[in-house]
Amino acid sequence: MAVRAPVATSRLMLGFRKWFYNLSGFNKVGLMRDDTIYEDSDVKEALRRLPENLYNDRIFRIKRALDLSMKQQVLPKEQWTKYEEDINYLSPYLDEVIRERKEREEWMKK
Repeated sequence: MAVRAPVATSRLMLGFRKWFYNLSGFNKVGLMRDDTIYEDSDVKEALRRLPENLYNDRIFRIKRALDLSMKQQVLPKEQWTKYEEDINYLSPYLDEVIRERKEREEWMKK
């Protein structure tokens, strides 16, 4: 028999996630969570596989964030990336790249 968490606990966790998301600060310069991932070889391959419009949007957000950072400014509050609007656009591609790399490593062991 599964035990269900009380509704108040899930609302509390959601509130904590939103608080921590705003505390991190990257949303204040218009970045999304996937824009802040460290670019190792897997992430670079996932970026190469992104559709052109998603890649261009990412580059725009990063350039805008760098410009704001150099000016020591943040966007107006209405332009901040909201928790609800932040999508994991890179994660599906990254998961696929990691899965392929692990499969390739397993194949090379044999």
